[in-house]
Amino acid sequence: MSNEAKPFLKWAGGKRRLLNQFEDHYPEELRTGKIKKYVEPFLGGGAVFFGLQSRYKFKKVVLNDINHELMLSYKVVQNNIEELISILKPIEENFNKMNFESQKVEYYRIRKEYNIEKLKIDKNEPADLVGNVAKFIFLNKTCFNGLYRLNKKGMFNVPFGRYIRPRIFDEPKLRAVNKALKNVIIMCEDYRNVEKYVDIDENTFLYIDPPYRPLPESVSFTSYSKEDFLENDQIELSNWFKYLDEMGAYLMLSNSDPTNTDPKDRFFEEHYAGFKIDKVSAGRIINSRVNGRRKITELVIKNYPK
Repeated sequence: MSNEAKPFLKWAGGKRRLLNQFEDHYPEELRTGKIKKYVEPFLGGGAVFFGLQSRYKFKKVVLNDINHELMLSYKVVQNNIEELISILKPIEENFNKMNFESQKVEYYRIRKEYNIEKLKIDKNEPADLVGNVAKFIFLNKTCFNGLYRLNKKGMFNVPFGRYIRPRIFDEPKLRAVNKALKNVIIMCEDYRNVEKYVDIDENTFLYIDPPYRPLPESVSFTSYSKEDFLENDQIELSNWFKYLDEMGAYLMLSNSDPTNTDPKDRFFEEHYAGFKIDKVSAGRIINSRVNGRRKITELVIKNYPK
């Protein structure tokens, strides 16, 4: 349906292509209405949340991500939709009237302004939050491959992409997202801080989508904030998964499948021993020195059915 909320930003690791496969992996208690609370500690583009909220009724939803610019965007869409749209409309109209060279100049002008304002926000100084989120959305839709990357000074430094009349924003989509975010708790904290919202009495379901453990023979994206997510972080996450399991939450976690490149890699079998580990087709291609170019799988790890 056209009025269903969908991701409004390009984001690394998005799950839109996996949603149909995920239907077979959600807990049965979600379909029967027993689950009343949904928590997502690594939100990213939010495809899973938007897919679930369009079909199921939750009493409470908690969305978190460590990326400040990302979560600020969600908050502005949630609370300042009219002002945001009024800023985005002329940005898109003016940009798409320009020739390529003028667009390139405009991109770097807006990127510079965005970084100046971003520095104020990072320092908790007075700043135009809504205006800068509009610039963030513009950059997201016009930069190279929709990447999010910061330099050592914390400045956005992704170069200009080559798009013909890019769709910088979709007003019906943004309004649908605004509606979907009504009464949603939006956080920008360490992922473990969401555990205070895990309530056994309300049968909490968590979908956990961390930065993936890199595959040895691929270029894997593991950093979407100033902090990397390394091997020790993956192990800490597995321990947190076990802790939430003991609390009685329903858990579903996504990660890379190391057997795509190394059949002997048993990392997830070791650290998620006792949990159900399934595979889904990622629909992406990996270049492996051993097997050549082929589609890869990803893991779905669950603590249900018991």
